[in-house]
Amino acid sequence: MSGTVTHDPPPAASGRQGRPLIVTEDTALLDDLLRLCAAAGATPEVHHGLPEPRAGWDTAPLVLVGDDAAHRVRGATRRRGVVLVGRDQDDSGVWKRAVEIGADHVLMLPDGEQWLVDRIADVAEGVGRPALTVGVIGGSGGAGASTLACALAVTSAREGLRTLLVDADPLGGGLDVLLGGESAEGLRWPAFAASRGRVGGGALEESLPELHALRVLSWDRGDCVAVPPQAVRAVLAAARRRGGTVVVDLPRRLDDGVAEVLAQLDIGLLVVPGELRAVAAAGRVASAVGMVLKDLRVAVRGPYAPGLDDREVARLLALPLAGEVPVEPALQRPGEGKAPPGSAARGPLARFCSQFWERALIEAGAA
Repeated sequence: MSGTVTHDPPPAASGRQGRPLIVTEDTALLDDLLRLCAAAGATPEVHHGLPEPRAGWDTAPLVLVGDDAAHRVRGATRRRGVVLVGRDQDDSGVWKRAVEIGADHVLMLPDGEQWLVDRIADVAEGVGRPALTVGVIGGSGGAGASTLACALAVTSAREGLRTLLVDADPLGGGLDVLLGGESAEGLRWPAFAASRGRVGGGALEESLPELHALRVLSWDRGDCVAVPPQAVRAVLAAARRRGGTVVVDLPRRLDDGVAEVLAQLDIGLLVVPGELRAVAAAGRVASAVGMVLKDLRVAVRGPYAPGLDDREVARLLALPLAGEVPVEPALQRPGEGKAPPGSAARGPLARFCSQFWERALIEAGAA
């Protein structure tokens, strides 16, 4: 059990790592809190009473106050990031004590253990602003969604943002191949199939192949073509906690795993070729995706059928227009060893992606 008293976030948003503070004399409770800190990869400071302001109370990113110690911290400076931790589910007085000490949350063990581990781990990782997360999905077969997803990621990395490209389409052939890194060392999706609960953001990033200054989570060439939804949720949440940008290449078939991705997206880009059959197909995709993702925009790709242009396609789909995806001449030429999409900084595709990120980051307040 846990409950919210106020809606202010804890003061860990600076992105700096910090040590949580535990205040309790209850040895059994202290043992549990130390165990949970260890599970989250954090080493706490422990006090039996209220420490001096500069000794931790004012500076700790997270303060865990045992219910036994609530009366001893009642006169402390009010601050965010205080959690009152107890065990008695039937003690209605705990809420009054939480208000008296200015706690953000009331948490009862053992029910709230996973929530608390996640909060402590956020502190240990120095969590700041979550990554701006963009999903790209084709409105029809061959729309070029994977190409655009790669170009967005390559452009983001070139502009100095921490960038993770996620391949959510197990039947798409692998984005690592599109980036020329199919033999690069690092983990692929099947390695995360057993993930439950929380995945460490730093550990995730370090375990993945690094290609063109970005990290890539793709599929291997094995038989695994599905990852449990809870694993998808845990992995994407870990990716977002690292900040920067996350780009997800989505399949057109929607299953429980894809629904988990859609729930964590900030923006969706529906890539639609400029011809009537593609627009009709995209309408069905938009209807399904729009049930989960509220900010879905259309990116139109020419050439156009008679009577169509990018604005008309957007009107027919009743979606905001993200722009017209330009053709990259170098990508049309056959041959091995081609540079990945978006790698030509002055090319039309890279310019499109740069303009998209500039607008999106401003909208998100991240620029």
